[in-house]
Order: sequence, then structure tokens, then C-alpha cells
Amino acid sequence: MATVPADAAGVRAQLVALLEARAERRRARIVAGLADMGVPAVVEGEDVRASAPGLARRWWRNLALRDVGRGGL
Repeated sequence: MATVPADAAGVRAQLVALLEARAERRRARIVAGLADMGVPAVVEGEDVRASAPGLARRWWRNLALRDVGRGGL
């Protein structure tokens, strides 16, 4: 494997940090959007876990609820 110059490695580290921050903000927006709809959700690692009675039925009935995870925010 080729050696990566130090400045390129620094740029890569900055890009990784920016992408991780962007993903964290997106997960936070998804949790907030679900909370606005009365669906409790938490971030577990890279996943957003939503849990509520009847959530599966609501998911199929409510287009706005599905759009929260698709960038509809």
C-alpha cells in the first residue's frame, strides 16, 4: 500500500470528522422529528431506534412519519 503524505492524511481526518458531525446532526434531526410526532426515539451508535405502541401501523399509514428518515426534515 502506498504511503499517504502527512498533509493528505490530515485532510482525510478533517473530512472524516466533518462527515461524522454531519451524520450526528442528521440523527439528532430525525430524533427531534419523531419526538414532534409523539414517537420516542434514541440514538444508539449509528442507529436511531424508535419505539412506540402501534408504531408499525403508524409507519405505513403516515407518510410524514416515513419521511422523517428519508431527509424529509
